[in-house]
Amino acid sequence: MRTKLAKAGLALALAVSGLALAPAAGAAPAAPSAAPGAIALAPGFYAGGTWQIYQSNRQVVTVNMTQDSSGRIYGSAYHGSTSATIEYGAVVDGTSISFNLSWSNGARGRYTGQLGADRRLSGITFDLNHPSSQATWSTTRVF
Repeated sequence: MRTKLAKAGLALALAVSGLALAPAAGAAPAAPSAAPGAIALAPGFYAGGTWQIYQSNRQVVTVNMTQDSSGRIYGSAYHGSTSATIEYGAVVDGTSISFNLSWSNGARGRYTGQLGADRRLSGITFDLNHPSSQATWSTTRVF
């Protein structure tokens, strides 16, 4: 036991000093790192359910989402009497969410956001037909 602790202490001291160490005999190989650009297979939070998006332009959008095990989201939304569907390709990945809403009036909105330390989402949205039309958004729901 003392020998293992001494070796661990020496390894720590050498690592702190910047010297590289070879793995100890019989040590388990390191886990492979994720490939650059790889998409996480499991989402970091569950976005399913009905919740509201509060936009800085004073619009409130209600979404009704379902989420599969790979993080893809599906569903619908409405604002007043205008309805929308969530276009294919919407994802939850780690602490990010992104989706497009295709509205019944022809508008298409792109929403991207992040899960904050308070477990609420916030981000930016813009009209895909008129990209200069933008707003920030947030939720009051905790995810």
